[in-house]
Amino acid sequence: MSKRLVVALSGGIGGAKLALGLSLVLPPDELLVVANTGDDFEHLGLNISPDIDTLTYVLAGIDNPATGWGRRDETWSFMDSIGALGGEDWFRLGDRDLALHVERTRRLRLGQTLSEVTADICRRLGIGARVVPMSDDRVRTRVRGDAGWIDFQDYFVRQQCRPVVHELAFDGVTLARPQADITAALRSGDVRAVIVCPSNPFISVEPILAIPGMRDAIKASGAPVVAVSPIIGGQAVKGPTAKMMRELGLEASAAGVAARYGDLLDGYIVDHADADGVGNVRARVTIARTLMTSLHDRETLARVTLEAADALALLR
Repeated sequence: MSKRLVVALSGGIGGAKLALGLSLVLPPDELLVVANTGDDFEHLGLNISPDIDTLTYVLAGIDNPATGWGRRDETWSFMDSIGALGGEDWFRLGDRDLALHVERTRRLRLGQTLSEVTADICRRLGIGARVVPMSDDRVRTRVRGDAGWIDFQDYFVRQQCRPVVHELAFDGVTLARPQADITAALRSGDVRAVIVCPSNPFISVEPILAIPGMRDAIKASGAPVVAVSPIIGGQAVKGPTAKMMRELGLEASAAGVAARYGDLLDGYIVDHADADGVGNVRARVTIARTLMTSLHDRETLARVTLEAADALALLR
């Protein structure tokens, strides 16, 4: 019997696009999406999980396509009022979005885990695939710039990625454990593929991989690991990936991302624009259109990625 389960590692906007594509071509019980929680933070007394929320909204079909984050048909009365009162309004929380953060915070304070809260919210929003945090333990991404260490959301949102990045750290990661469903899935012997979505390798994927035991569990699963490059023609589709790579002294290219993942990868999907620059990539390379501007693009790239993984599985 063929293996069924696809485990997808994802950050926010770019990863959510491929996760949606995978959800369109796989039965709901065959997709497990592992969400980065290094971006999580506490703001205005609320527990915010940006990547989980983006994945949730996209998979539920209620995301804002203009921004890539937040909900569609949003209103901003809360933020207008906070600003008028002199409160912190640099991180925009729409009125509809706010309800999710309030409810998550309430449940966490009652003792529920982030996994439990996420699973119930996904169920209520009609999402069939499982979306799970990388860990129920607290991990926080930090960035060292010229002025010292700052929280990730300070760097990413308040300062709009302007500081030069010298170093990254994942506070709490050494004590964190992989979320239980992830470990169970990877040990099940039923994993068809592990897909690394086209998310920022430093701030979206590496926090997941940095959890003790996660890389080893992925390798031990026996499943082919296929990543989709977040870089097209030397530039990130969205976000600071290329900028961060250059500042960290790395080649801002599809090949540079593959080198960062190292021997974890069996397969690698790159755009046609990067076909000439991946000759030294050790993973098996597939050339495809990786820019996802339509629902058709998302579904097509998901199929290409799964086909690449299945071809690799036949070689084992």
